[in-house]
Amino acid sequence: MSYTLAAALGLVAIGSIWLSPRALDTAGFFRGTSGSGAAPGLLTLVFSQVTTWVFARSLMNAAILGYFYGAAGTIAYAAYYLSFLTGAWIIDAIRFKHGFESIQSFLADRYGQTGVWCYNALVAVRLLSEVFANLLVIGIIFGAAGSTAYIASIVVLALVTLGYSVLGGLRASLRTDVFQMSVLIAVLVALVIQTGIVSGYDIPALAASSPDLGGPGWVLLCVALLQVWSYPLHDPVMMDRGFLADRETTRKSFYHAAWLGIICILAFGFIGVHAGLSKETGETMVATLERLLGPETMLLFNFAIIISAVSTLDSTLASSAKLAIVDMKAGRETVANGRIAMVLFMLGGLIFVFTGSQDLFSAVAVSGTASMFLAPVIFFSIWGSARPPLWSFLTAFAAAMIGAALYFFEAGGTLSLIEPVTGVAHKYSKLLIICLGVLAAGCAAFWVGILTGAKR
Repeated sequence: MSYTLAAALGLVAIGSIWLSPRALDTAGFFRGTSGSGAAPGLLTLVFSQVTTWVFARSLMNAAILGYFYGAAGTIAYAAYYLSFLTGAWIIDAIRFKHGFESIQSFLADRYGQTGVWCYNALVAVRLLSEVFANLLVIGIIFGAAGSTAYIASIVVLALVTLGYSVLGGLRASLRTDVFQMSVLIAVLVALVIQTGIVSGYDIPALAASSPDLGGPGWVLLCVALLQVWSYPLHDPVMMDRGFLADRETTRKSFYHAAWLGIICILAFGFIGVHAGLSKETGETMVATLERLLGPETMLLFNFAIIISAVSTLDSTLASSAKLAIVDMKAGRETVANGRIAMVLFMLGGLIFVFTGSQDLFSAVAVSGTASMFLAPVIFFSIWGSARPPLWSFLTAFAAAMIGAALYFFEAGGTLSLIEPVTGVAHKYSKLLIICLGVLAAGCAAFWVGILTGAKR
């Protein structure tokens, strides 16, 4: 099967390279404008938004959470896609209520360069984690960690994606996203149909797969509903696409991306639920799927993962170039410097792959918790018009960083502070407690800062 997958990857790569225009100016490379200077249309933005969020890690996470925690696990992960709705409202307020053309310029006005630095640091880590996670998933598909097939598949995908990304930047990413999303939709439809034919869904069993309302899947849903308010603001791939088109086109693109993304995640995730209901003792999800579905359907499953990885990586690299050169001003705003930034972010992601954790959801949980310092910024400053003092912002930032670090060590088993105090043992229940604490601390700091009228 690996040879067939390699051939499929080759075809997607050839199609992407063929569709990638060479960017000759910074407007096309960093802002995605066409050769004539036109902004992307609605379909392009919708497909680009969805395919960059329905990425390899997302598909795998949705299936894994469904496999272990039933329908609640998949629904919890799908709830993160409500970020398209909150993201639309965030973008609309920043652009058309406050009149700013970037997140950084808004933060600089409210919190100075300190606020911008905190935000850029978080976003840079987020982008590196996206490169790492999508490369990691590809390696897992092709072979065991450390095997020749594992290493080769990661390196090849990295080189192919980097190769066509440096040609056209964001403009190339937008064009290839339409092609890649079209293929992904076709593959997902075929996969769902094939799964139903080969092994048959037991709809009542799927619906009843998470009977314990206090179970990990439902707890994770509560976490998602807390993080969804701030999650989109720390995702530069989503935010970058909010500044490309006019107000109506932008709003519609976010709304359509929400329902389309949720459907894709649920469709893929319930394959994991189906596998979880049929697993045997000690069996992994992949082994269960191979037994249930057969090689042809598993080929579709893995092909969907590959397409989503490619589509996400090129968008991540385009946002990395914009962050480093346009937003952080690490060099002159030139296409050449943007390409250098792409290479460096890809190298950083590869280093994480070969030296970091293999837990895919931990990266989502940690970055989602870290992003929660932005929730009071959104509530009080973006949707409201308050100008809280810098100490309020820094307090929220510190609380979120402590919370993210605490979850990282608690989930990894190297620290146990929450269970002795609360009696809570499962990592998702611990995550919920941490998120509630971070959100409460951040909002309280903003509320007190506004009431006292302290100055920066």
